[in-house]
Amino acid sequence: MGEVKAPRDAGGHSGLSVEEKRQLLRIARSVIERRVQSKEIPAFQVSSESLKEERGLFVTLHKGSALRGCIGYIQGIKPLYLAVAEMAEAAAFQDPRFPPVSPEELQDLKLEISVLTPLHKIREVSEIQVGTHGIYIVRGSQSGLLLPQVATEYGWDRTSFLQQTCLKAGLPPEAWQDPQCELFVFSADIFSE
Repeated sequence: MGEVKAPRDAGGHSGLSVEEKRQLLRIARSVIERRVQSKEIPAFQVSSESLKEERGLFVTLHKGSALRGCIGYIQGIKPLYLAVAEMAEAAAFQDPRFPPVSPEELQDLKLEISVLTPLHKIREVSEIQVGTHGIYIVRGSQSGLLLPQVATEYGWDRTSFLQQTCLKAGLPPEAWQDPQCELFVFSADIFSE
């Protein structure tokens, strides 16, 4: 596996060392490779206390520059290393937007992990810092989340970012202005192969 790429500046500080990030990327890659080859996934062992913390995270797969899968936990509900293993498998084989990853695609897949800070409810959209914050919007039973790097990758301003998050939630693009919508922001420590 190649070097861990420097994190993009999304304002998140996970407190993870370069070696811990490498270990998470190795776990994610191993799960996908073993699953696609119909091999048993091992029980991973970690000694780092940081990797045992319950943290929200997303695993994103790219094939070339195209998205190939992205699934995660908004909040920490299990140890980081276990969540990475589970979400790597889900991103590769259970993202409903894509067919399952095939053996032929393995060499072309690039993995990215985003370790999230806790959600912070905001009162004013002016609190959103594009390029630093991700957005999570909730209205009733509908919710949607976009990671911090998405706005940067598409060159969106704050309004476009809010509109796209609404669409992700299955809401009209201007729903963020509805007083019944709750808006949350978070940052992420983003690292990749």
